[in-house]
Amino acid sequence: MTGFRTLARNRDFTALWVGQTVSELGSQISMFVFPLVAYATTGSALHAAAAEALFLGGMAAALLPAGVLADRVDRRRLMRGASGAGVLLYTSLALAGALGALALPHLFAVALLTGVAAGVFSPSEMAAVRAVVPREDLPTALSQIQARQHVAGLVGAPVGGLLYAMTRWLPFAVDAASFALAWVLLGRIEADLTPPAYDGPRRRVLLDLREGVVFIARHPFFRVLTAWAALSNLVVNALFFLAVLRLIQGDFEPVAIALVSTAGGACGILGALAAPWLIERMPTGRLTVLVAWSFVPLSVPMIFVNHPVVVAVAMSVGIFLNPAGNAGIQSYRLSITPPELLGRTQSASQFVSMAAMPLAPVVAGLTLSLWGGAAATAAIAGLCVLVALVPTSSRPVRSVPKPSEWATASPAPSQPRTASFAA
Repeated sequence: MTGFRTLARNRDFTALWVGQTVSELGSQISMFVFPLVAYATTGSALHAAAAEALFLGGMAAALLPAGVLADRVDRRRLMRGASGAGVLLYTSLALAGALGALALPHLFAVALLTGVAAGVFSPSEMAAVRAVVPREDLPTALSQIQARQHVAGLVGAPVGGLLYAMTRWLPFAVDAASFALAWVLLGRIEADLTPPAYDGPRRRVLLDLREGVVFIARHPFFRVLTAWAALSNLVVNALFFLAVLRLIQGDFEPVAIALVSTAGGACGILGALAAPWLIERMPTGRLTVLVAWSFVPLSVPMIFVNHPVVVAVAMSVGIFLNPAGNAGIQSYRLSITPPELLGRTQSASQFVSMAAMPLAPVVAGLTLSLWGGAAATAAIAGLCVLVALVPTSSRPVRSVPKPSEWATASPAPSQPRTASFAA
């Protein structure tokens, strides 16, 4: 593994990563401001929540067809199209705000359509990373992407609040500029980002989509990994929501509660920086299993002590290990996925993971209201045990070697394509 410094000399990846780091920061700023603008416009908490829900719904709805597109169309064009849409949509909000004509339907429409653009972008980005980064550098590249997400999450809210305090439309202008920079940098990528050539019979979209889903379902490694990712997102996020709800019930100061998110974001960044070192020294399968179990012992103190410091320490340690687990196993998955299926497998996996996440606050709220704080934490910790058993009991996941041995791994065979063609 060559590390962050060597990867920085990869001009194509650097252009992609810098552009998306700035763009993701801009998106986090807008996501923080959307509910504020909606509430200031209507005074309705429901409308405030609807803006972010529309963004997530648009993203989820676009993912599966976006995966089909990413395996058919030049991925650079798809990514630049999504970034260009962001420029136009957020510019429209900024102009409407500057003219005093910002209305709720306009805000909701932009939230939905930028979610769709994010869904279109995501599968193409992962396929592009695989195209511009050598296999041995994939763990470092995906660790940098993990760091990008944690930095944006940590910085986006305070920057968004500061810009919003200056003037209501300024965050949207900044986000439009961030998408414009991403659009420019994507154009500087020199690598060929077109999917593998295909000259067979005309393909049907639904059957093409089915091929990606069937590929995941028929291969134990991909099937187990997808199921575990969805279940892990559900239980870990439920544990986090539950911890925050208990702190709110405990009448702790908001600043103290914010410590949990701040500490988690900071440790996520540190974990992403340490991830390549961890991935290089541990077999990827064992590292994945370790990450799967990490929140189980960490949740035990939270059963008995409801305090911001306890929650911050427990969550931060778990989040520190998370980037290494994510970057390691995702790198291996990209390494062995047939190039013609990269877009569809990525979009299908991400769709399944996203579908479970909205249930996390529901699980947290129900268990807390039914059983109380300690029992609810113990119950969700028990769910963490069950979820950790999924990769632990899977030999295809557990036996993944170190990255230095991935070179001997062959791509997983794709399924025969006859079912995906029109008659």
